[in-house]
Amino acid sequence: MTDPPGPARRATILHADLDAFYAAVEQRDDPRLRHRPVAVGGGVVLAASYEAKWRGVRTAMSGREARALCPGLVVVPPRFGAYLEASRAVFDLFHRTTPQVQGVSIDEAFLDVGGLHRIDVPPAAIAARLRAQVRDEVGLPITVGVARTPFLAKVASRVAKPDGLMVVPPDDEEAFLHPLPVELLWGVGEVTARRLHGYGLVTAGDVAALPQQVLVGLLGPAAGHHLFAVVHGRTPERVVTGRARGSIGAQRAIGRGPHDDAFVRAALLGLVDRVGRRLRAAHRTARTVVLRLRFADYTRATRSRSFAHGTASSEELAATAAHLLDEASALVRDRGLTLVGVALTNLASDAVVQPTLDLAAAGRGGLDAAVDAVADRFGTRAVTRASLLRPGEGIAAPLLPDDLA
Repeated sequence: MTDPPGPARRATILHADLDAFYAAVEQRDDPRLRHRPVAVGGGVVLAASYEAKWRGVRTAMSGREARALCPGLVVVPPRFGAYLEASRAVFDLFHRTTPQVQGVSIDEAFLDVGGLHRIDVPPAAIAARLRAQVRDEVGLPITVGVARTPFLAKVASRVAKPDGLMVVPPDDEEAFLHPLPVELLWGVGEVTARRLHGYGLVTAGDVAALPQQVLVGLLGPAAGHHLFAVVHGRTPERVVTGRARGSIGAQRAIGRGPHDDAFVRAALLGLVDRVGRRLRAAHRTARTVVLRLRFADYTRATRSRSFAHGTASSEELAATAAHLLDEASALVRDRGLTLVGVALTNLASDAVVQPTLDLAAAGRGGLDAAVDAVADRFGTRAVTRASLLRPGEGIAAPLLPDDLA
């Protein structure tokens, strides 16, 4: 990080990260939850507001443990439709800011504003304006880090949270990075951090003082080379745009069981319906269905199955997901299921589809299109599987007598 300053060393990368996203949406939509500790989930915490985080509540913690740490915790069920709508509104603002947007997840992205230097304000001012737009137009807090590389921008946003803005000038990168604890470095998880601590390495500066081969010897080739590049500012300087999405998924925390088999199956099929709509809205097909399970002891398991050709049919996707769940039934019974998820991978464009010949399948595509159209016009809860309805929900109508049918 000793190169002379110049055009290539300007801080023009923004990392924009919504704060406690799911919980913030709940606090935005329900004024009674504002400034209170909120957890989204139930049996397992999917997200926590900062008021809850400051009391020790963390994602993936059991609801019982979270309530013990924070007696005043308000637990609300997830509303994934609301989160997706909020994400779309925020990403619209990202794309209004610059065409160079690299989405990382539903609630964060990198923005390259280097090409705007002749037609817009400086990057720090762009970041401040973006934060104000997200607050005013979407009603959510967002933290933005500004730096020369995506990695440094990501670390800057971590340091600035919550609801902050931090700029790392190229000449001050070492002064910013080296005092930070290794846990804040992007790519250093709990296991790597513990290993580094075991060798007395606490800060990024401690790591930067070691030769590259020593780090390789401590952590292995991949992690050692990566961490050496990280602490010396040698990570890629460009955001990656135009990359096709690799998967579409959704998950649902269902709390600690035991759970009825029909309940788990209904939860899974509801997720399949959701990701199927997203798949078709993106004009994609999927060739692989992945079932994801998490158990009461926090262990995980996955099962997957691939088709000979890509499909966007909810019927095919649901049948495959249900079959995978049946295959994992012994694990579900023995270890106590707390979360179920489904992902569609091996995605491709639906411009050319090679369907499997099935003479009895006429009209199924029309059914999917009709259900999608109703969901688009009236909301995703307008049409749902009857097995997902609780007692008293939906519309009950008496069957006509045989002579009037």
